[in-house]
Amino acid sequence: MHKNNRHNTSYNIDKLVLANSDLNQYIVTNKYNTKTIDFSNPKAVKALNTALLVAHYRIQNWNFSDKNLCPPIPSRADYIHYLNDLIDNNDSPITILDIGTGATCIYPLLGNAIYNWSFVGTDIDTNSLENAKQIIDSNLLSEVIHLRLQKEKSQILKGILTSNDSFTATMCNPPFYKSLADANKTNLRKQKNLNISSKERNFSGNNNELWYKGGEKAFLHNYLYESSLFKEQCKWFTSLVSKKENVKSMYISLKKLHATKIKTIEMQHGNKITRIVAWSYV
Repeated sequence: MHKNNRHNTSYNIDKLVLANSDLNQYIVTNKYNTKTIDFSNPKAVKALNTALLVAHYRIQNWNFSDKNLCPPIPSRADYIHYLNDLIDNNDSPITILDIGTGATCIYPLLGNAIYNWSFVGTDIDTNSLENAKQIIDSNLLSEVIHLRLQKEKSQILKGILTSNDSFTATMCNPPFYKSLADANKTNLRKQKNLNISSKERNFSGNNNELWYKGGEKAFLHNYLYESSLFKEQCKWFTSLVSKKENVKSMYISLKKLHATKIKTIEMQHGNKITRIVAWSYV
């Protein structure tokens, strides 16, 4: 994890239970006689991440449907910290465009709590935006976090950005899968490896959060193309990239689109390695 990430050490379970009493019902003791939770249980995962937001980021109200994707706070905070390393912090104010902010609005919440950034969050789902708005309002953040609906599901930046917009950076966590069947197949393989019999995904998630026609690669290349249409509206475009094999094709496309700067930033969370690809035209 990034050196500034507050979650570089193990969780203080007692402190987190004080932050969110709902977590207490999911506490178990592992074979090392250490308090932890059952990470195969989506409700336990949600309770843990809610507690992390209260204890470390002063986010008191974070309510959303159990059907929505529950983001892991430590890895989401990592993206924020690495993005901070990338941008010019002499810029003031710093405004970030969060593509696919979702019902939880997690990146704007963390980015504002950690670095006092302002955000515009976008999504294709009106229910997700309505829930995100409730979270924003209940935490008194409506002056610094704004939302926009993407009316055309096939578009990413078109229909959102205008000639008057100016952003320090964009950020995005693309859908991983090509279809519901693809998502379920991967989930079954993951559970088999973990020796879990439940059919539930431990992180939950609904359709638009998990899959996109053509999968991550199709989404990313659409994103690259649309970024070339708004070269002056944003200093840095960035995205998480789950599949390493997609990075090479992104570089090829970005050179064809005349990006002036391209960077890959690797992040490691436990045994999982992911990366941020960032590019600029200015």
